[in-house]
Amino acid sequence: MPHIALPEQLPGISSAFAFRPETAKPMRELAHVLLHEPNSLSQGERELIATYVSSLNDCYFCQTSHGAAAACHLGNTETVRQVHADFQQAPISEKLKRLLVIAGQVQRGGKQVSRAAVDAAREAGATDTEVHDTVLIAAAFCMYNRYVDGLATLQPQDEAMYAQMGAHLAREGYKTPSIRPPSKESPPS
Repeated sequence: MPHIALPEQLPGISSAFAFRPETAKPMRELAHVLLHEPNSLSQGERELIATYVSSLNDCYFCQTSHGAAAACHLGNTETVRQVHADFQQAPISEKLKRLLVIAGQVQRGGKQVSRAAVDAAREAGATDTEVHDTVLIAAAFCMYNRYVDGLATLQPQDEAMYAQMGAHLAREGYKTPSIRPPSKESPPS
């Protein structure tokens, strides 16, 4: 049960965004720039970073919806599952593995990011922009995860809903809602 009167028909962050559209707009725009707009990291890689941090934060809604978006970009769900279970053994690039180390350090606390982790990411080919964006994605998802869980938003266990959300996020990005409230049908005349 949500801690405040959120729209009942919307799950997760969708309900919080509908409750306060003026704060939703910049939060959506940030997610869109970080995860959807062109970047040297693929959309799938950036979604994996968001999914990984969300799993570390135990935010079911975010890890599942962004996992579904990552799966759409990557063309499979198995890689997402493997990153969640043990990213070091997952079939992803060494550069992304090293960036996920940094993301995990950010999740524990910004001061946990080590020079050694940054140097290791650079040795694997990460640019300063990619290190920057990894830190920002991880920090932003700590905020998004705490927003979703801090309001006790509804987080259904409906895999089809998350697959639909992931497809929308992969295709359209973050500027428009991936879940809309059901339309009220007009009463029969």
